[in-house]
Amino acid sequence: MGPETENRKPVALFMAFGTKGDIYPISAIAAAFASDQKQYRVVLVTHSAHQNLSSHLEQRHVMFLGINSPPVLSVCENYGSGSQELAFSQQKMIATRDHRQECYSAAEGIFGHDSTMEGDFILINFFALEGWSLAELFHVRCVVAAPYVVPYSAPSSFESQFRREHPLLYKYLQEADSNQVSWKDVAHWMWPLYTENWGLWRSDVLYLSPFPFTDPVTGLPTWHDRPPSPLLLYGFSKDIVECPDYWPSNVHVCGFWFLPTEWQFSCKKCQEISELSYPGDLRTKDEVCSAHVKLQCFLINPASTPPIFIGLSSIGSMGFLRNPQTFLQLSKSLPLNHHI
Repeated sequence: MGPETENRKPVALFMAFGTKGDIYPISAIAAAFASDQKQYRVVLVTHSAHQNLSSHLEQRHVMFLGINSPPVLSVCENYGSGSQELAFSQQKMIATRDHRQECYSAAEGIFGHDSTMEGDFILINFFALEGWSLAELFHVRCVVAAPYVVPYSAPSSFESQFRREHPLLYKYLQEADSNQVSWKDVAHWMWPLYTENWGLWRSDVLYLSPFPFTDPVTGLPTWHDRPPSPLLLYGFSKDIVECPDYWPSNVHVCGFWFLPTEWQFSCKKCQEISELSYPGDLRTKDEVCSAHVKLQCFLINPASTPPIFIGLSSIGSMGFLRNPQTFLQLSKSLPLNHHI
C-alpha cells in the first residue's frame, strides 16, 4: 500500500441500473451509508436519466456518476417486425457494449489509479452485474442489494448443461462449505454470469477468466481460493416474502428501505418544505404547490382503510401495456375507495 492509498478514503461504489423502482432504494441506501460512515467516499453510478437524484445525493455527500444508457429499451415503441426487430437487436448490442465500457471507465477512474484498500467495495443491484466482474478486476468486495426477490430464474436445463460443460467447476461449487460461495449462489442469482454474454466481455475486455471462480490461464476452478458466499441484502419484510432454507447462507432480509420524504416531491419548493418538517410529519404552515397537495394529504392523513397500491413500474415504457385506459377503467370499477 503506497502513501497515496494511505491518505485516501475507502470507497463505497453503488452501481444500480433500471427504472426508478430499481434505482431509488439503492440511492437511499447510499445516502444513509454516507451519513453514517463519514470516513467513506461514496459514489452512485446509474443512468443519466436519474440525474434528478444528484441534488439529493450531493446534500448527503454522495457523488453522482451518470451513464448514458437509457433505463429501458423498448422494441414496441420504435420498431415493428422483421428487419426492424433485427435493427433493434443490433442497436441493443451496441447500447450494451457502450454501457459496459462506460461502467468500466467509471470504475477505473475510481479504483484504477491507486491500490485498493481493505474497506473498498462495490454494491450492485440485479441489473448491474457488470459490477461483479469489475469488483473482481479491481480486487474489491462485491455486495448485492435489491428491494425485491431476484426477478429472473435460470432455464430449467441450466444445471444439467452446466454440470455437463463444467464438471470440475460444478464439483467445486457443490462441495463448498455452507459459508463459502456455492451452487446455491449460482442457482439463486449468479447464473447469468455463466452465460456467453458475460463470458466474452470478461475475457475479451477485462482479461478475466470467462467464468467466475476459474483460473484465467488454465480454466480450472480456483481450488486454492474459496471466497465467502456473497452478501445479498433484500429490502423487504419476512412477513411479506417467505425466505426458504434453500437460499444461500449469506442472504439477509433487512426490512423495507424507505426514501427520505423530500425525495417524493419533484419541485424544489416542496422538497425544501418537507426537509424543514420533522421526519414523518409534513404538517407545516407553508403550503406545497397545487401539484403536490394530494400527495401531502395522503402522506399526513391516516387512511380510514389500509391503502392498496398497484404499481405498473416500467410496463408502459417497455411497451407491455398496449391499452392503459382499459386498465384504468377496470381499476376504477373495483369496489374500493380509489385515487387513480
